[in-house]
Amino acid sequence: MKNICMIIIGSSLVGFAYNWLLIPHHILSSGLSGIAIMLGLLYPIDTGVLNLILNLPLLVLGVWKLGKRFIGYTILSVVVVSASLYIIPQMELTHEPLLAALFGGIITGVGIGIVFRASGSSGGFDILAMLLAKKTDFSIGALLSAMNAVIVIASGFIFGWDAALMTLVTIYATGKVIDTIHTNHVKLTLTIITAKGEEMKQMLLQNLYRGVTISDGVGAYSGEHRKVLMTVITKYQLAELKDLIQQTDQHAFVNITETTEVVGMFHKGS
Repeated sequence: MKNICMIIIGSSLVGFAYNWLLIPHHILSSGLSGIAIMLGLLYPIDTGVLNLILNLPLLVLGVWKLGKRFIGYTILSVVVVSASLYIIPQMELTHEPLLAALFGGIITGVGIGIVFRASGSSGGFDILAMLLAKKTDFSIGALLSAMNAVIVIASGFIFGWDAALMTLVTIYATGKVIDTIHTNHVKLTLTIITAKGEEMKQMLLQNLYRGVTISDGVGAYSGEHRKVLMTVITKYQLAELKDLIQQTDQHAFVNITETTEVVGMFHKGS
């Protein structure tokens, strides 16, 4: 319930930032929400409806390819953001575009950061980047940067380069605030030592899009046999996985270390 409340609050903040600061100045956000804003400004279709429509195919695909609880929280976030965009009236909170871009980015970053801390995501490009990362050697961070660059360039051609630069300010501010609240692209290595190796393996495979490596271990003091499972996750998945590991084996030993870099493929089936 705590995570659900956090996601609702964070997603509502994103809706306020868009309707009160970004959209009135033709400033786009990052991700599919940015594309929804752009289309909403060009065509007489509500931005909230567009945001939901654009995210829907990726959410359906994510249910099959990514962790179920993670996708469940992400669906909630997308629905709340879309509803906020639909319900909250648009108003020009400031007449200064730079202030709108800066504070719009900050408030959006706070909202998305709260969602990340609740083990969810804002959907859109996050899901697309995860799915593409499974099939390519590119990192999620690199894929997100490339996709957001396309939004900035499109903004320049459609709304002018002043608007594109304001969009860049917004995306930069959003990223910095998210990093401050909860850095979602930091990789962590989990080493789990457990007597319930098969149950732990099934739990990880059902909730992660990355693969799991299993080896045999023997306690130096007790001589008891254990399974050692190793996997790499992103930081925003940690809270959820800690709960799931505890539910699977209360006596499991878990070592969590920050990973500087992941080289090569490490996905299911690799």
